[in-house]
Amino acid sequence: MPDQKNRKAVLLINLGSPASPSVSDVRRYLREFLMDGYVIDAPFFVRWMIVHLFILPFRPKRSAEAYAKIWIPHEGSPLLINTKRFAEKVQKFSKQKIYWAMRYGEPSIRHVLTVMHNAGHRNILVAPLYPHHALSSTVTAIEEAKRHAADLSLNLRFLPAFFDSKVHQQALAKQVKQVVAKHDYVLFSYHGLPVRHITKADPTGAHCLKAENCCTSASLQAETAHKTCYRHQVFETTNTVAKLAALKPGSFGLSFQSRLGRAEWLKPMTSEFIADLAKKGIRKLAVIAPAFVADNLETLEEVNMQLREIFLANGGEKFTYLPCLNDDGQWAKGFAALLAKN
Repeated sequence: MPDQKNRKAVLLINLGSPASPSVSDVRRYLREFLMDGYVIDAPFFVRWMIVHLFILPFRPKRSAEAYAKIWIPHEGSPLLINTKRFAEKVQKFSKQKIYWAMRYGEPSIRHVLTVMHNAGHRNILVAPLYPHHALSSTVTAIEEAKRHAADLSLNLRFLPAFFDSKVHQQALAKQVKQVVAKHDYVLFSYHGLPVRHITKADPTGAHCLKAENCCTSASLQAETAHKTCYRHQVFETTNTVAKLAALKPGSFGLSFQSRLGRAEWLKPMTSEFIADLAKKGIRKLAVIAPAFVADNLETLEEVNMQLREIFLANGGEKFTYLPCLNDDGQWAKGFAALLAKN
């Protein structure tokens, strides 16, 4: 038998979900999520004040109502269900043992790493399930894994952002191709980020947002910055998928959703953008959310319900939401191959 300590294993990490759509469970989840210094990157005391005095007294009830709209009876959170099914599908195509965990909530990263340790795994590939690099998703997942791996004497490697992988691009393009002929416009809506997160993630400290064309410029400095630049990477995803799907210029665009707080965020905002599209005569709109690989609150409730309502209220006639890749077989097979390469 092979040495247990050398058995290959992979840990997939997604964002997480409350245990239930109850106000108390949502409050507990939001507290853990928002108190993360990578999410609200303010000093601890300032962050504590923002979360406990301005967010937790009001947001849990609204969020609980939103979660209740998408909660699957007898199964639970769509994000957890979709992540579990994806992990199971990847396992069918992988020689490595596949585990999955959530950055916030359960199953926690610490719990799953402990299970992996007890199963004899010592060398683990950690794969944050985010195509694009960001402090509040990729980095916090990696740092949390590192923290607990140190206690368990585990050796970790990390899958880099996979926005430029052919398997991801082609899977998204396949979805877009299925609807493009029956719609006037395809909108790529990405989860938004505060502008300061873009500059903080720039390892050069001198490239991101320093010039109007920073995301498309080519130089050694740009190449270094682009490896951790969320904005550049979503532009690349949009343009590459549009080309693969044969979208015509002017028939597609990108925007950013899910703004939190009053700081400056990436623009344009999706809610404003789709209202303008409808007012400009776009009647049939398809929306895809490529920042996510599994459907969740932001896609099922914010995009498919809230944004649909905004578009139709402003004169739109047809709104089509393109689901996340979830456990699509070709996507899972391709992702298994991507893991094997790393």
